[in-house]
Amino acid sequence: MKAGAARALRWTRVNLFSTPLNAALTLFIAYLAVRLLPGTVGWAVLRASLTAADDRACAASGGACWAFILDWSRFILFGRFPYAQQWRPAIVLVIFAALLLASFSRLLPGRWLALAWAGGLGAVALLMWGGVLGMPYVDTALWNGLPLTLILAAGGLGISFPLALLLALGRRSSLPAVRTLSIVYIEGARGVPFIAWLFLMLVLLPLFLPPGVAIAKLWRAEIAFALFIAAYLAEVVRGGLQAIPRGQYEAADALGLGYLHKTALVILPQALAVTIPAQVNTFIGAFKDTALISIVGLFDLLQDTNTALNDPAWRMAYVEGYVFVGAVYFVFCYSMSLYSRRLERRLGRERR
Repeated sequence: MKAGAARALRWTRVNLFSTPLNAALTLFIAYLAVRLLPGTVGWAVLRASLTAADDRACAASGGACWAFILDWSRFILFGRFPYAQQWRPAIVLVIFAALLLASFSRLLPGRWLALAWAGGLGAVALLMWGGVLGMPYVDTALWNGLPLTLILAAGGLGISFPLALLLALGRRSSLPAVRTLSIVYIEGARGVPFIAWLFLMLVLLPLFLPPGVAIAKLWRAEIAFALFIAAYLAEVVRGGLQAIPRGQYEAADALGLGYLHKTALVILPQALAVTIPAQVNTFIGAFKDTALISIVGLFDLLQDTNTALNDPAWRMAYVEGYVFVGAVYFVFCYSMSLYSRRLERRLGRERR
């Protein structure tokens, strides 16, 4: 017991009170916790209402109105997806959770994990579309809520990553035409807001399509999302390529490796490893950017919550609604951050 107390005291001294500045920050954070935590816990937990019939009944309790989330949970999560078929997007959420857990916990080796993602996304498409195995067909316009957010994020990042690799390599190419086209695309994409990309794909693209050819709004948003993120991710990868010592290139050349083998086996693995924090930062920003699709009429998690708040019985429960949406985004973003730190530590040990 004494040894445990000594370790705890030593940890506290090293991590919380190692310098006067750290001590001041620790005391300030402790002061904020003492002042804010009791009220927050009282509002969110102790006085919260789970069974109220409307926001007026919640207001009487003086706490959070989680009854709104429970009352509208199916619509917030699944939106206008046919009510009797909402077990399908529910399974989609379970599939995404299982894939993320397998990725974070390293339950599967790299090749099997890639196959699991491919199979999982195929199952997601099958469940959402239907039209087979006795499941009614559901148009993409009815894909709403959290499944839509995850589909946009997974699909957009999956498309943008290989495109970003090609753009980063193209910007460093010795071929003037390839280098110029890559630079024009990257700088042009980064110089335009994501909202402009969305309106370009959703409003202007149909005007240039041949008669009789139509692309669903969801896929046009997916393309805009992937093209926009690819430009930012390409610059991250290019920074990693520039950080690789020249000796690595010369060693690969001395071994007689061609351009493809040298890039795929020697250069890119090192460049991607050193840019993991920047890559994850881009991924987190991209995941949060999916909320912007609500501006162009796609019903993601945020838009479903806004729609639910139009119910006259729950119009004052907007704080609880946005807290719930923020908590969902926080869970996914923080999970990506944790995974990136674990991956950095593992790769650091392997390099040593």
